[in-house]
Amino acid sequence: MAVDIQRIKDQVLKYADQLERVKAEVRKVLVGQDEMLSRLLIALLTGGHVLLEGVPGLAKTTAIKALAAALHCKFHRIQFTPDLLPADLIGTLIYNPREGAFSTRKGPIFANLILADEINRAPSKVQSALLEAMQEHQVTIGDESFLLDEPFLVMATQNPIEQEGTYPLPEAQIDRFMLKVVVGYPKKNDERKVVDAVLDDLRREVEPVIDPVQLAEMKQTVASLYMDDKVRDYVLDVVSATRHPEEYRLKELAPLIEFGASPRASINLCLAARANAFLVGRGYVTPQDVKDVAFEVLRHRVILTYEAEAEETTSDDVVRKVLESVPVP
Repeated sequence: MAVDIQRIKDQVLKYADQLERVKAEVRKVLVGQDEMLSRLLIALLTGGHVLLEGVPGLAKTTAIKALAAALHCKFHRIQFTPDLLPADLIGTLIYNPREGAFSTRKGPIFANLILADEINRAPSKVQSALLEAMQEHQVTIGDESFLLDEPFLVMATQNPIEQEGTYPLPEAQIDRFMLKVVVGYPKKNDERKVVDAVLDDLRREVEPVIDPVQLAEMKQTVASLYMDDKVRDYVLDVVSATRHPEEYRLKELAPLIEFGASPRASINLCLAARANAFLVGRGYVTPQDVKDVAFEVLRHRVILTYEAEAEETTSDDVVRKVLESVPVP
């Protein structure tokens, strides 16, 4: 197995320089927010999608737009509003009276990287249309189905402050997102760099570094990373502890958890851990890789009780206690 791991590591290192160049291009316009960038790359490398939560003005749009440019991918930004219709998202049939026939007009969903801005402002039908595209990588317009281009990544944003006039995503739909990333304020030094760049008009263009074909090759390498059975069992234990905390000496969590993480959490935790190992240049997955991505994979999948809300316990608190208690192989 050591020979296989070495071969995989050689493949990983082959792409290391390209990945660093991608990051360098994005950082031309994105100051700080390295965690957000790494999580977007993890989603891209595993075919997942990202839900970002943060107040306005934290460079969420800048991040995904710059990443699309560095990857030579098509980017569309969709502003979700209460009057949006599914046809505004996926497209519709247009009748041509001259030819007496319908033609297909594709919607903005037909792009590689999609920014679904303030997804919780759109009604449930629109949210469902987007989430179906995320799951199936295809949309149906009339009687015809259209495959979406690869890569296909949706980065949806939510504003945690304003709740008036919103349609919160149901838990079953939130579960479709591989990662939920909470974006915080930048550090003071990083914010100073942003301010200086704007005031001094230091606009920099992001140049394409790789293309979708090379990205697809990276995804194949990520899928080949070695993950020992003990690490897989560790993932299952972490997820199981959110469902049956009393079996892992976490009886104090039982009254705080309404529903534990779904089986999709186990799958995504393994995939994200693999991508995390790839990003640090390793050909195999360690328990630390699992810990590094556990909060983003689990925080939106652990549903808390009213008692937890009354005690001001968050899902991050629950995940933290689980990671501290489940034995590491």
